[in-house]
Amino acid sequence: MKKIILSMAAIATVSMGASDVKHPHERIETKKQKILETETQVPVAEKSILDRFHFKGDLRLRYESIERDDADNKYRNRYRLRLGLTTVITDNLEFKVGMRSGFANPTSGNQTFLDDEPLRDYFFQSLRFNVLGFKYKSDSSTYEIGRLPYMMYRPIKTQLIWDNDVSLNGVNYQYKDDTKIITLGVNQPTLEEAASNDANVVNLIIAQYVHKSELDFAKLYLGTGLYYYDGLKGNIPLFGKGKGNTLDENGLYVNNYHLIEGFGELQFNDVFGMPLKVAAGVVYNFGADDNNFGYDLAVMLGKAKHVGDWQVKYSYTDLQADAAFGAYSDSDNFGGGTAAKGSAIRAKYKMGKNLYLAGNFFFDTLYASKSKTGAEADYERVQLDAIIKF
Repeated sequence: MKKIILSMAAIATVSMGASDVKHPHERIETKKQKILETETQVPVAEKSILDRFHFKGDLRLRYESIERDDADNKYRNRYRLRLGLTTVITDNLEFKVGMRSGFANPTSGNQTFLDDEPLRDYFFQSLRFNVLGFKYKSDSSTYEIGRLPYMMYRPIKTQLIWDNDVSLNGVNYQYKDDTKIITLGVNQPTLEEAASNDANVVNLIIAQYVHKSELDFAKLYLGTGLYYYDGLKGNIPLFGKGKGNTLDENGLYVNNYHLIEGFGELQFNDVFGMPLKVAAGVVYNFGADDNNFGYDLAVMLGKAKHVGDWQVKYSYTDLQADAAFGAYSDSDNFGGGTAAKGSAIRAKYKMGKNLYLAGNFFFDTLYASKSKTGAEADYERVQLDAIIKF
């Protein structure tokens, strides 16, 4: 505990003179919007070599407690380090490369501090590539190839199906204008370091459509998506022990995962002087006969955009064991994966130009299939964060 307190104090001191942080809990943005608008006025061919490189990074320090009825409690200090580099090749083409701490986890870069390991050894041992690919943008269309963060729209950043930190390997396309968003892609999930070499190849086809409407009092987003995994049934888990998904006596997936989602989101610009968002989403897996439905209800007030701003989000999620692919859904709620239900409160405060303080609080019930005792169990998790971006 002493280590995390000292670290937070050091970050708070340094932060007063640094640059802005926009979304510290989510994937690193490659450029600020203001920089993008300025740079697009100068053709890439006229820029120097150094001006074509854009480096970004962030560091999150976290104190976390996990208390549950079916297993020992955990109290730990953790960090997450992310580094990203974007190289502008032409006015429309970029090459991206990124590294993230953590090991053998497709949805988290968290690394736990250990008492018996020197601090200097942590960062280099845990860093691995999580982004490596090309992005081409032309008018309203964006094309991506390689290992890059997914492009799907998520109402109020829901993690019902997709954790914030998931990257996909493949070819993806997105069209976006004032009235719609269309996303298509063919991918292969990455076999993480802990996965066996005996795993069969898994292919993932994605398709999502989002319709945007301007109402008199709000913006309305209505969307549907299809995420078709081919090759999971009878395969070994790609991460962990299935993360809540049903496995047979040999530890292999019992079901396929052919997911359909539907959602709606209302965005109000001014409610009591603050922005307000309300959203609901459902997911159904038609590759399984039982335990194949999940939903998420959420509301968020405020937006931590300027120094002194804050925001708070409440969500209630119920996700049956085979409603989603557990290795890719929220890695924090329920202890990661599926087969649980409960409430999550996520608060964020912009303390300085480059610093956020945040807290996440989860109050869940694990279903018997996920509990280590074979009976429903309470699961409570608290995360206190300090995040700095550079």
